[in-house]
Parts: sequence; C-alpha cells; structure tokens
Amino acid sequence: MLELQNITYSVTEDGVTKKILDDISLTIPDGKLTVVTGPNGGGKSTLAKIIAGIIRPDSGKIIFDGEDITDMSVTDRARGGIGFAFQQPVRFKGVKVFDLLRLAKGDRKLSSSDACKYLAAVGLCARDYIDREVNASLSGGELKRIEIATVLAKKSKMSVFDEPEAGIDLWSFQNLIEVFNGMRKHIEASSIIIISHQERILKIADEILLIRDGKLTARGNADKIMPMLLANEAVVKNCNLTAIWDGGDCDDRA
Repeated sequence: MLELQNITYSVTEDGVTKKILDDISLTIPDGKLTVVTGPNGGGKSTLAKIIAGIIRPDSGKIIFDGEDITDMSVTDRARGGIGFAFQQPVRFKGVKVFDLLRLAKGDRKLSSSDACKYLAAVGLCARDYIDREVNASLSGGELKRIEIATVLAKKSKMSVFDEPEAGIDLWSFQNLIEVFNGMRKHIEASSIIIISHQERILKIADEILLIRDGKLTARGNADKIMPMLLANEAVVKNCNLTAIWDGGDCDDRA
C-alpha cells in the first residue's frame, strides 16, 4: 500500500515560485488499478515522479508497505518494488531488447522464450524485436511497448505509467488497453497507477483521482468521476480529455 502524507512541491522560475502540488494526502491500496487525471499543468506527472523518486517533495512523507521512503533514491525504490514507465521512453544505444528485459527481470538466465512472452504481451513479434537495439531505429510506439514489457518482466509491487498513450498510434493504443486489462486481472497484491487523459483508460480504473491546481479535488470509480469530467461536453468514442481540459470541442482522437 502507498500512502502520501501532506505532499507539497514547488518550482521557481525567473524569481517566481509556483506551487505544483499543494498538501496532497492520499492512500493507494494494493490490488487496484488507479488512474490519475486532470488538467495539463495540474501536477499529475509531478506526482508520479515523486512516487518513483525522480523528484523529491518539498515537504510531506511517502510511506510504501509501511516503510518511509521519502528520502529513498529512485534506484532503491525500484529495488524495493516501484516500477516507472516514462512518458517518453529512454533509448539505450548498444543495448538489445533481450538485454533490457534481462536487466528488468534481474535474471541473467532469463530464457529467450520467456523474454518473447513479455514482448508478445504488448503486441510485438518477438522474432522481429528481441535482438534489436533500443535506439533511434525504433519508433515511439515501439519504444513505449518495449518499456511496458520491461515493467511486466520486473513484476513490481507498484507499477507507475506516465501517460502511456503518448506518441502511439490507434492500433497500439487498443493493444495498450488490452495489456492494462490483463494486468488489472492479475495484479493481486501489487498495484498500478496510470497518469492519463484517455477516456478508455479511465473506464478500466478501479478508482480515478482528479488532480487540479496541485490539489486532489475528487476521487471515486468511473461511474462517479466520469460524469463530472464529461458534463456538458460533446463526448465521442476514444475522446482525449486533453481537449476538454483545454477548452476544446473534444474532436482530438486517440
């Protein structure tokens, strides 16, 4: 279980201090898929990076499985069971996909057949990718799916995904939904946190957290939160809620 206690974080630019997260307290239970949504600039991705240890909060505590991890490094948090998938996956020149999966699994004896299962789970033909380098020859969508495969291989107690739909095509997005649905059915004692605007990702959540202006303004299941998000808007299938947050007419498709 993850508990955030009075988390605050600010940045200073050109002598002006802006509060990104303002005294946020919440609990994320085990065995649940939680989606964090809200307006651009509201603090969602910052919250995800604070959970992963990439950013340190100005104040507050982070408790994971009963342990205070507030001052723990991103590496130690990863070892302790918190996995993180970036909005823009990192490229590793000279590192092959198979090697990356072995590193994620922490098992140099990981067989190629087991590695192929993780790639197949994210819709990639293992034969075409297992010996590829994780470099500029891969598209954004391919990198995204490979990164998710590494999260699957790691089997973290908590997996955090920062806008996993960013930069992928419609076919990849549909496959992504299937991956998350599969993870949701088998997470048991672990948990998943997804930062997303996408309606279809919101709909598979056990709970949605609404972050606006650095504050937790609402939480609940999709039946409770979706009407709040979509009130008085012309909603279409696969609507990207970024259009709603930015005052658009919701014609931005996934």
